[in-house]
Amino acid sequence: MEPEMEDKTVELMTTSGMESQTLVDDLSPKKTTMVKLTNGPVIGSRKRPSEGNYEKEKEHCIALFDQWSEADQVEFVERLISRMCHYQHGHINSYLKPMLQRDFITALPAQGLDHIAENILSFLDARSLCAAELVCKEWQRVISEGMLWKKLIERMVRTDPLWKGLSERHQWEKYLFKNRTSEIPPNSYYHSLYPKIIQDIETIEANWRCGRHNLQRIQCRSENSKGVYCLQYDDEKIISGLRDNSIKIWDKQTLECLKVLTGHTGSVLCLQYDERVIVTGSSDSTVRVWEVTTGEVLNTLIHHNEAVLHLRFANGLMVTCSKDRSIAVWDMASPTDISLRRVLVGHRAAVNVVDFDDKYIVSASGDRTIKVWSTSTCEFVRTLNGHKRGIACLQYRDRLVVSGSSDNTIRLWDIECGACLRVLEGHEELVRCIRFDNKRIVSGASEGKIKVWDLQAALDPRAPASTLCLRTLVEHSGRVFRLQFDEFQIISSSHDDTILIWDFLNVSPNGQSEGRSPSRTYTYISR
Repeated sequence: MEPEMEDKTVELMTTSGMESQTLVDDLSPKKTTMVKLTNGPVIGSRKRPSEGNYEKEKEHCIALFDQWSEADQVEFVERLISRMCHYQHGHINSYLKPMLQRDFITALPAQGLDHIAENILSFLDARSLCAAELVCKEWQRVISEGMLWKKLIERMVRTDPLWKGLSERHQWEKYLFKNRTSEIPPNSYYHSLYPKIIQDIETIEANWRCGRHNLQRIQCRSENSKGVYCLQYDDEKIISGLRDNSIKIWDKQTLECLKVLTGHTGSVLCLQYDERVIVTGSSDSTVRVWEVTTGEVLNTLIHHNEAVLHLRFANGLMVTCSKDRSIAVWDMASPTDISLRRVLVGHRAAVNVVDFDDKYIVSASGDRTIKVWSTSTCEFVRTLNGHKRGIACLQYRDRLVVSGSSDNTIRLWDIECGACLRVLEGHEELVRCIRFDNKRIVSGASEGKIKVWDLQAALDPRAPASTLCLRTLVEHSGRVFRLQFDEFQIISSSHDDTILIWDFLNVSPNGQSEGRSPSRTYTYISR
């Protein structure tokens, strides 16, 4: 052997006649095979002892091996492998690989554990579930009998408001969240339903981006002063507060006026309702509490000295604000038991809007500032400065505050540090109302236009300002006073005495793409 090749030589030694206690540690060489390892193929001979001796020695080794513990067996095999060459490692790898590739989905049902296989596959997303169905017939059977497409859709409906809304509007909600009965369609129904839902979602998103919508119009036909100052809606009804001092409740499907509530002696400037009560604030300086179903007045709060401009209530707490520059914090034990907790003073002009959660109360004023207060202690926390004129509207959720001003801009703020994150420009007059969700900001202004903005892009400092406004909707002929929206629609009210429903789900073939709807095509008159 060449001297320079000695470090690339491996001696493979096999032994015979070994005692069990020295099978590994005391190897007595009987035959030796020399193999040279080079950069090319393995060179050398791989000889085994005579068949007779090998078989006897093999059986003896196996008998001893079977007597050892699992830990000892593993250690022994590791030492054997360490003495082998690369060629032998490759053979062992080829032998082990199929043994380690275990089809647990097929194996579990064979052991009566179908439910475990179903539970494992139920965590897959749609793309992975499609791939899993193609693995083999057994996997396809587990997915089908486990109704895993149904479970995937149910998971999406529970976690995504858009899916939930589609399930209600397209009537397939009735096939969800039920145990296996003859009333439930087979798994194939849900498999074919899933891509249809995805297509619906893509269509809705495209309608928002392109401004395609169907428009429905409620003509409020106020008897004297015209204008709809505030509104709120759900799937069944729209409740509006009018300049003529009344509150009107509309059927959302037929657009007929169901009820008119009277009692305020001034314009109804703000309102909020839940399943029990409607709470309204008026330019007559009072706050009234009404029973939703009967329209009966349950309570009248007399505290503010001037018009009540805005109010919010939740979880036993109500906050009102007024032209008298103050904010009132109320404890709501019941509709008839409402007591004043604290009056917050600090603004130097009318307080136009308030919002709150468990941590902060946020207020905005004609004095150009947004003030932040502690909800629990009612103590002042900080002021957000930046708007150049009075602030008319805002919404607050999590860390984000979005405000609109008579400087014609919208500002996004981080409430924790008070930093202005972005300024949105585009409105020509006072930004009167604003709402946002996880995707969009929708704003209405005194020029009668509604703008839809990309919230996620607005929060990205790298996004060009020209890409932020997705669409401008033009239909109101007067100032836009209030709006609310969800994944499928915007509902807005205006000084023009109308309530408009902008529907981005049920778009007809002639739905407009430039923000203006067909004139008089979708006009409804209340009775």
